[in-house]
Amino acid sequence: MADQLPSKVLVIGATGAIGKYITSAIVSAEPRVAQISIFTSPATASSQSKEPLLSSWKSQGLSIITGDIDNADHVRNAYIGVDTVISCLGRNALASQIELLKLAEESKDVQWFFPSEYGTDIEYDASSKDEKPHQNKLRVREFIRNNVKRVKCTYVVTGPYIDMYLPIFPGAEEAGGFDVKSKRAVVVGSGDDKVGFTSMPDVGKLVVAALRHPEVSLGRVLKVQSFVTTPNAIVGEFEKQTGTKWSVDHTPNERLREIEKDKWDANNPMATLYTLKRIWAEGGTLYGKTDNEMLGLTARDMEPLSNAVERAVNGKGW
Repeated sequence: MADQLPSKVLVIGATGAIGKYITSAIVSAEPRVAQISIFTSPATASSQSKEPLLSSWKSQGLSIITGDIDNADHVRNAYIGVDTVISCLGRNALASQIELLKLAEESKDVQWFFPSEYGTDIEYDASSKDEKPHQNKLRVREFIRNNVKRVKCTYVVTGPYIDMYLPIFPGAEEAGGFDVKSKRAVVVGSGDDKVGFTSMPDVGKLVVAALRHPEVSLGRVLKVQSFVTTPNAIVGEFEKQTGTKWSVDHTPNERLREIEKDKWDANNPMATLYTLKRIWAEGGTLYGKTDNEMLGLTARDMEPLSNAVERAVNGKGW
């Protein structure tokens, strides 16, 4: 389907952190991208907390298929008539994509698969293969290289989500972040090192762009971003929007590495955050050129830093 637009898209993990942005972007895209359905658990489909979101999507033509992601027959049935599968599974469920890909390869209908690759580039350089948070995604890529021949896969690599980068997480203050209430920032290193970010709404926009341009996105690793900035520039934007000077603390890169090692040695779940913050601070999000333009998107099409900061200032999380 090198030059053929998808006709029926199935999203898995649609109501998760990034899945809701991707699904909303596909559902609301004008002109319409494709017929869209989601595969979700009966518990999610009947959840009161998810009801407003699901009702909104259904009013825009989305259909819901319920089943168990670990039940092969349920997945096979969900794949019937579907030419494109978009996985939005979270970090803890990434390994389950191997079975989803196996079933996609065996199906007669699925031709295109988007693994859940949104986030940090897991093959940025030679050191990437050793990063602990990357291992499940790397196993998925290895399975695809060795076993997926008929189905074409597209990886949408976005770098860190600015929306999740901004908060200071309790118990992980030295990993960095920005606290609106106390007007305090913690930045890694000098704060002048550049980091490439994508906003969560823009992840959805980028996936839609990839769906619209199979001639350039099919079977590709797409490296895309909303913007590049520095932690100090983020501080400046918070100061501008709050109208006050912020206090700024620094975590030296060496200190970040020490904490990262200690967290992994202690099997602390925050270890992943420290590793990712270290990768981002050391330049693991920077490219000479992104693939945005190839997908028909310019800088003006993407959200600026000010939008993400405004949401944070107004207490609007992801």
